[in-house]
Amino acid sequence: MLKSLLHLFYPEVCLACKNPLFTNEISVCAQCRHQLPLTLHLENPDNEVIRKFYGRLPVEHVSTLLYFHKKGMVQELIHHLKYRNRQQVGSFLGEWYGEELQKIHSQLKFDAIIPVPLHKKRMKERGYNQLTTFGQALSKSLQIPFFEDILHRNTYAITQTKKSFLERTEAKKTIFEIEFNENHHNKHFLLIDDVITTGSTLEQCGKAILKIPGARLSIVCMAYSH
Repeated sequence: MLKSLLHLFYPEVCLACKNPLFTNEISVCAQCRHQLPLTLHLENPDNEVIRKFYGRLPVEHVSTLLYFHKKGMVQELIHHLKYRNRQQVGSFLGEWYGEELQKIHSQLKFDAIIPVPLHKKRMKERGYNQLTTFGQALSKSLQIPFFEDILHRNTYAITQTKKSFLERTEAKKTIFEIEFNENHHNKHFLLIDDVITTGSTLEQCGKAILKIPGARLSIVCMAYSH
């Protein structure tokens, strides 16, 4: 009853259009969901994002759910997730893409999910990794473990949007380290992130993961920025 009263006076709104949500809607209204720009990468194994890694990283699969455009709905959703602690956005996108990834899971046989990590200082500042709920939702859909503590970021960097050109170039030297044991050998890891831009961070993370003997690598992200 209390929850119903709160919704009456303070209704939950769509994070994309700000209109009130209906009872069965979570984070995004049905109208906005139909307007979100889908990439359809799963329908094309040789898609635009896997080609970004040719000659850079041996990957078996790369895909994203949505296109990311400046001042668009996807940017609004991911900013709510990343900077305003609206963790339900990660769950919403993870549940949605998890259902889609089930179509290729039987063929590729992912074994575990690893998120791009935050530096300890960034984690303390923000209080959460924006990939946690996304990864947890994928884990539940694909019924594979979510390893949030085996890949580590050793260098602290300021937010990408606030960097100069030289600082962005230096960021490519970011070092990631992997902790593993024999139980991690010969596994197919699904590396996840929010938005693919240049792919440099994912490349560095992927190289660290591939230090595990027999490791195979795929990448899945919420969105792709042209």
